[in-house]
Amino acid sequence: MKKLFAVILGAALIVSGCGGTNDEARQAAVEKYGSDTLKLFNWGEYIGEDVISDFEEEFGVDVICEYYDSNEAMYTKLQAGDKYDVLVPSDYMIERLIREDMLQPIDKAAITNIGNIVPEIMDLEFDPGNVYSIPYFYGNVGLVYNKNNVSLDDLEAEGYNILKDTKYKGSVYIYDSERDAFMVALKALGYSMNTDNEEEINEAYNWLMELNDTMEPSYVLDEVIDAMANGNKDLAVVYSGDAAFILSENPDMGYFEPKEGTNSWTDSMVIPKNAENPKLANEFINWYIQYDPSYAGSEEIGYTSSNAEVVADLSGEGGAYFENEAYIPRTGYDKDEIFRDNEVLRAKLSELYAKVKAE
Repeated sequence: MKKLFAVILGAALIVSGCGGTNDEARQAAVEKYGSDTLKLFNWGEYIGEDVISDFEEEFGVDVICEYYDSNEAMYTKLQAGDKYDVLVPSDYMIERLIREDMLQPIDKAAITNIGNIVPEIMDLEFDPGNVYSIPYFYGNVGLVYNKNNVSLDDLEAEGYNILKDTKYKGSVYIYDSERDAFMVALKALGYSMNTDNEEEINEAYNWLMELNDTMEPSYVLDEVIDAMANGNKDLAVVYSGDAAFILSENPDMGYFEPKEGTNSWTDSMVIPKNAENPKLANEFINWYIQYDPSYAGSEEIGYTSSNAEVVADLSGEGGAYFENEAYIPRTGYDKDEIFRDNEVLRAKLSELYAKVKAE
């Protein structure tokens, strides 16, 4: 979810070499795993800078990294028959991949570090028992606001409807995602973000159209990170991990989780059914949820680690995200939801969001 910065996505392919890996180490990897190459398909800028090279050096392998900018782009590549060993999709896409029999079960015997993971993000409804997925990062969607110009009292009173408060006309960023835009509208209206009730969906469409017509919002993707860090506008719909980075860069910015509820998401590592190197894939997954790789990624990127000790250290006194209100997203709130894969809702939102953007 997802911090892309200047990465060229879609066709972007980066091949990481082993550097100093010698032939003996490579041969040992082949004997143990059946291969000395792992293919990783991940969001752009979603892993620590040295994590891949550290894995390569420790295990005597090469990692080929390919990047995508949406779950749907990743899904299209899988549908076309492209083969990868590890993917990092979001919850609703994992649910779809399970339903369509496109994943293989995780080898739990190989995942000896599973006890490191934050308990609240295990055994979720999209993959009960974590049969197919191991959490990577987690977070939610909230509002980043300029504390000098937006009062917390107004936020608490208005919730998402503050995005339609004309005091902030021309000073609002909306994350350019049909799911998240409709989530905001549906929650503002008191509905489930997974509704398939046509009347409720149309009400949400009208809510977004009114916002569009009265507030002159700017629709953005990851450029919102630098824009809000620079204080360009007063309000923005932002993923919590990006919000943590923004708050660390600009102390005038705050993070607010509306009382109406939000999208509480988990991105997890999975192994496609057509993976050519599943033994090495399980090794990578188990290795990544250790302290050091998880710490490196979370500290650098700002998204909340799935490793409980990393979360405690980064949010504790002296940690990079100490007293950063966006770093640890709330869990267990009864109005927060996980996106479910609903084909009817997916098609309807796509149709209506195109109309919103056309205005």
